[in-house]
Amino acid sequence: YIDHPLLAEYVQAIWSRLLAAAHALGELPPEMDQRYAWRVILGSDPEINAFALPGGYVGLQLGLIDIVDSPDELASVLAHELSHVTQRHLSRLMARQSRLTPVLIGAMLLGMLAASKSADLGGAVIAGSQAAAVQDHLTFSRDMEREADRVGYGVMTRAGYSPQAFAAMFEKLQQASRLNDDDAYPYLRTHPLTSERIADMQARAQFSVGPPLPALSLRQAMITARAQVLSHPGVDALRAAVTRARDAGAAMAPAPRVGALYAGALASIKQRNFTQARELGARLDPLVAGDAQAAGALQLLAAELAWSAGDAPRVLTLLAPDAPGRPELVLTSEALIRTGKAGPAAQRLQDWVALHPRDATAWQLLAGACTAQGEILRSIRAEAEAQVALLDYAAAVDRFKAAQDLVRKEGTGRDPDGHIEASIIDTRLRQVQLLLKEQALEH
Repeated sequence: YIDHPLLAEYVQAIWSRLLAAAHALGELPPEMDQRYAWRVILGSDPEINAFALPGGYVGLQLGLIDIVDSPDELASVLAHELSHVTQRHLSRLMARQSRLTPVLIGAMLLGMLAASKSADLGGAVIAGSQAAAVQDHLTFSRDMEREADRVGYGVMTRAGYSPQAFAAMFEKLQQASRLNDDDAYPYLRTHPLTSERIADMQARAQFSVGPPLPALSLRQAMITARAQVLSHPGVDALRAAVTRARDAGAAMAPAPRVGALYAGALASIKQRNFTQARELGARLDPLVAGDAQAAGALQLLAAELAWSAGDAPRVLTLLAPDAPGRPELVLTSEALIRTGKAGPAAQRLQDWVALHPRDATAWQLLAGACTAQGEILRSIRAEAEAQVALLDYAAAVDRFKAAQDLVRKEGTGRDPDGHIEASIIDTRLRQVQLLLKEQALEH
């Protein structure tokens, strides 16, 4: 699991549109909306995969972002996984298995009785019942995948994405798996054949009205390049990215060229070769001129380079501390704390976590800003809230109790609002202790 502000913001923008569309279509009822988390968790694995988890969580590996050419294609995958949740496929599958279990046990008992007369007959009954149960599970799983495709397609198109995105994404998945998947034995699969899903989505797209599938943009090329570098952090992979950047000449199309140079610059930062990163960034400057989104992404890369090189003041010249984006918030807050301006950072972070209480990174930065100002009580509370956001309730309880101990031993310290903070800590401790008990019962 990684919390990368730039990629998380990119994915969240798509996810928010899909949630709004699911609401509009009635696929996401209010009671489910309130009870589930509806969070996308990014994984750093290069595997091309996404999956739905209980409670409204969706896992997304960076390898999948690495192969998409547009937000529309990624939206098709997220819409599919969202539909697994809204259609309650996990709970339906578990309910079906619980209904089949008595039948399977009865068949096995029947096989044992038959074995007393004929061992071969008993073995056949037991094996046959197990095979029937497995086949029923596979058939039901394929039906759920088809339903997620159908419902997800409606959600994606309602959100304003291209109807061709689903088929285009399936074609990419088919190409990625062509070496170890020949579309054989469809009855032994948990998913329908990819070729079948492509044909279904192409047929649906013919009768849908929507925008065409966008070509690879400069910003999308940068996003894809970042996912590629982060999911392949090995030295050889980083060197290969730099080599591709050096070879990226004018003969390449603009977007792939920008992607190669961006990946090379980011790989150079990872290798701490800052001179090389600046050179590749300079080659990017004229290529992104006139494209506001790509230019903004390049400026973020320049700020990231400055931060990695230890030049915190330059970060603040490149990015405005009050910029609205989360990547800018994280970088400028780190730079403000480093340059002795923890007060403005703390205020901005406090405003942010009030609106985004599940942002563990922001809470942790707030803890650092409070520590820099000598507000130890607020710092410990922020550390506790960061653990709550990560669902580590035991660690959060530990930090809240540490804050209570501090109040008992030293009072509220230099914090002018310390009494209010201490009251909040007492209340939050009781709330999180209840959550910890619920979590223990679930386990």
